[in-house]
Amino acid sequence: MSRSITGAVARWSSRPPWRVAAAIAAVTTAALGAVPGGTAFTGTALAGTGAVGASTPAATRAVPVVTRAALDPALVAGRGADVGFAEQEAENAATDGTIIGPDRSAYTLPAEASGRKAVKLAPGQHVEFTLPVAANAITVRYSIPDAPGGGGITAPLGVTVNGGGRKTMTLTSQYAWLYNQYPFSNDPNAGLLHPDWWITECACVPAATTPPPVITTPFRPSHFYDEQRLLFGRTYRAGDKVRLTVPAGSNAAWTVIDLLDSELVGRPHVDLVAANVLAFGADPSGKRDSADAFDRAIAFAQRRHLKVYLPPGTYQVNRHIIVDNVTIRGAGSWYTIIKGREVVLPAPAPDGSVHTGVGFYGKDAAVGGSRNVHLSGFAIEGDVRERIDTDQVNGIGGAMTDSTIDGLHIRHTKVGMWFDGPMTNLRITDNVVVDQIADALNFHTGVTDSVVSNNFVRNTGDDGLAMWSEKTANAGNTFDHNTVQTPVLANGIAVYGGTDNTVSNNLIADPIREGSGIHVGSRFGAEPFTGHLRITGNTTARAGTYELNWRIGLGAIWFYALDRNIDADIQVVGNHFLDSTYNAIMLVSDWPVKDLYSITNVRFKDTRVDGTGTSVVSARVKGAASFENVDARNVGAVGVNNCGSFNFPSTGSEFSLTDLGGNDGGGTTGPWLAPWELPNTITCDDRPPVVAPPAPSPW
Repeated sequence: MSRSITGAVARWSSRPPWRVAAAIAAVTTAALGAVPGGTAFTGTALAGTGAVGASTPAATRAVPVVTRAALDPALVAGRGADVGFAEQEAENAATDGTIIGPDRSAYTLPAEASGRKAVKLAPGQHVEFTLPVAANAITVRYSIPDAPGGGGITAPLGVTVNGGGRKTMTLTSQYAWLYNQYPFSNDPNAGLLHPDWWITECACVPAATTPPPVITTPFRPSHFYDEQRLLFGRTYRAGDKVRLTVPAGSNAAWTVIDLLDSELVGRPHVDLVAANVLAFGADPSGKRDSADAFDRAIAFAQRRHLKVYLPPGTYQVNRHIIVDNVTIRGAGSWYTIIKGREVVLPAPAPDGSVHTGVGFYGKDAAVGGSRNVHLSGFAIEGDVRERIDTDQVNGIGGAMTDSTIDGLHIRHTKVGMWFDGPMTNLRITDNVVVDQIADALNFHTGVTDSVVSNNFVRNTGDDGLAMWSEKTANAGNTFDHNTVQTPVLANGIAVYGGTDNTVSNNLIADPIREGSGIHVGSRFGAEPFTGHLRITGNTTARAGTYELNWRIGLGAIWFYALDRNIDADIQVVGNHFLDSTYNAIMLVSDWPVKDLYSITNVRFKDTRVDGTGTSVVSARVKGAASFENVDARNVGAVGVNNCGSFNFPSTGSEFSLTDLGGNDGGGTTGPWLAPWELPNTITCDDRPPVVAPPAPSPW
């Protein structure tokens, strides 16, 4: 374990976020007929072939379809981040290209797309979006092929509005396309990194198998997508048409467009009473390294009790900027960009790093950490293309107490924000973290009384948001009203041990493999869960992935007792699990410890389950849980898959379910929580046929 554009940007806008949201909602209400919900799970072609999907071009639509996580916004109202952009899926736009998907099979292009669909363009083809509200900026999420030997390519994408104002975006796959087993490779032709590991492809340990299995390369390609931002320089009106065209002579054999975000970005923020980094020698053209100039400006500001101001520009910074007792504010994340190369260190650092790169770091907790750090209004663009877990090449790092991080845009770092405590009272709000090699954010070790709120996360290479209580417990933290989309590996939101933490009102969509929407795990050496854990008011969509080692589907929310019991006061209340690929709820232990550890004292209440490929609940552990007002519909298999600890005693399963009333609905087999299943009838079927449910709809 390595361990948006949002409301923050809207604050730079002349249009208040609630006005943007109201305008988008009005357009959406008028335009949405049946928004695709990703109801099919089929498809086997590798992403590298680009050969998945229908051949019929999408019809021209005069009215734009605006979604949130590829869903009708009405289905997720009040959940997730309040963003300042309008999301439009390419499959709902006008195109002469080919719609690919839906497909939830890992290692395919549609599986990693938002909503599990996208549009594939050949050279000369286009996709055209109609702006739902006024906008002067767009973000395009896309994929193009890797180079034959790895390392990526660049390719052009033409952008016009109403047929004019032609601009060219330079797309790249240099930060995409990982292969093989953890910690992955950039080489599509590489053999197995761990031939002594069991792999599901042959159901064997290759190094211990005679004759050895033939492993096709590229092996397990993933992390296909990246995104680019473009500021037009003028404002276009609602109804104007943004066309993305692959030039006829493009060197990319295909270009996949997943979605377009459009927004109205306001003027740059100006601060005249601050330590301006230009006065200390910073270069806004990005030609010269500005790290030393940043240090000088910070030192001056600390002496004079001033803020540091980063004017519009692109600043080259190729190492960590150490921050303590300082406020640093940019002109806005669209205008102030801190960009750096990944640099090989002459010798490994004491923490094991072999590279450094751009990042703003608090002091190490071992020397007291940093305090009173306030970072806002700029972008951090790294240059991380491989996963080396010992490297400190994160956008934000270290320990920061009594601090705030607000309105940043972070991409192409290893982890957007990684915090090693002990530390307390950190507020992280209104940020966008995209295109990471590992997590977007991780509270690692002794982070307390801190809040992560209204952040937008997309395309992480590991957990989107995580609390990892390794060695010292995290306590009293809250992840609230965040949106996490398309984590390529692991989970949208994960909590590993800790005390009195809360996960509330988040929107998590489209986890790809070896994880799911929300995860509660006693694993990775985490301290135990103590006190309480509250998981309230969250929505997951199209969650639940195929676990390669177990060869079963995971739940949209899953609890995993691997290192110890999970027995804290855990309440899962008011959550919605939409279009779950397999189970909605899973409680599980690993086979070697199945008779050692249990999961108890979990209470599910006021829950909606709208569509499961298999069961509502899958229990593969000993223990117990209670259920109250858990309503389900469109359930694909028996309501409860109860295997317990797989000892199958005559007294029934080692896992018991308590019906506290109000548990209604079900599927083709009848009520999901039928009397005959209680309290612990063995109904063990780990691999039932997956039945694709209909798209989610108003309850």
